[in-house]
Amino acid sequence: MDQSAQDMQTYYSARASYYDAVYLKPERQADIQFLSAYLPAQFAGRNVLEIACGTGYWTQHIAPVTRSMLATDGNADPLSFARQRPGTAHIAFQVADAFALENISSEFDAAFAGLWFSHVLKQDQQRFLNGLYSRLQPGARVIMIDNNASQLLDFPITETDADGNTFQHRDLRDGSVHRILKNFPAEAELRALVDGCATDISYQNLGHFWLFSYTLK
Repeated sequence: MDQSAQDMQTYYSARASYYDAVYLKPERQADIQFLSAYLPAQFAGRNVLEIACGTGYWTQHIAPVTRSMLATDGNADPLSFARQRPGTAHIAFQVADAFALENISSEFDAAFAGLWFSHVLKQDQQRFLNGLYSRLQPGARVIMIDNNASQLLDFPITETDADGNTFQHRDLRDGSVHRILKNFPAEAELRALVDGCATDISYQNLGHFWLFSYTLK
């Protein structure tokens, strides 16, 4: 595990008990309301693999309408909160590295990643997607959401590395400061990553989030 991944695990483990505060910000409510209705409609009746579910905020919206669902995260602490979400008693949870999905079934016809892709190094993005696709059936629906650049008002970029990855410094309630990888891919970058392997590609830039969806060939 590289240093940026270790930093994020420490950060999100410590923040798990109050992570939902990010979804309570008044300025984000229109986006939250839209996504809370949009995502279940897209995943209804499907076998869904969720990557980096964290505390399960989006899991609780998606799980009730799925045929089956496996919600994964690389960190056990947030998963303990995810397991307590309403409407998730019938689904499975598993600690799993998003870059090492070999031991997960390949029976899924849909995948979701919420606020995860921004934490993937640019040089690792295609590797992550290839590993994800190996767990999905042809015709699977893939949806990712993440923060758009409006988040920079709260957490400005403090560092950019030689590969163009951007980092923020974030404070926790215990006073600790953490260096967090946070990329903000443009629509063209996302489309280029799925060029040749996807159809029905759609990108939406909401007030505070971007939404990217497509169907695997």
